[in-house]
Amino acid sequence: MTVKSMFEKYGQEVTVKTDDGWSSPIFGAFIQPLRYKNKMYLNGVNTVIGFNSQGHYLYIGPPDHDLEAEGCHLESNGKKFTVDRCEKVYVKNEIIYIWAIIREMVEVE
Repeated sequence: MTVKSMFEKYGQEVTVKTDDGWSSPIFGAFIQPLRYKNKMYLNGVNTVIGFNSQGHYLYIGPPDHDLEAEGCHLESNGKKFTVDRCEKVYVKNEIIYIWAIIREMVEVE
């Protein structure tokens, strides 16, 4: 089984979107909440209805979706995520997956 086939078979449905309206096809990736071992990810946002903790998540996805593009965000399971940090993981000279810290986007009306 290849890494790409694992994303397709076991990953949740994710889409990359940009501010100019472009949207990627749906693909499989892994998104899981980060476990808070220190206070690094505990900041949040005050909204009209109260404090939102802005959960941080670990993203592991296929190498063919660029998360470093200006103005891009992810959408999955009705949630929107912004990319805080993104890195490509290589084996020899080939990118085998993308690793990122993503944060749930808070939309204030």
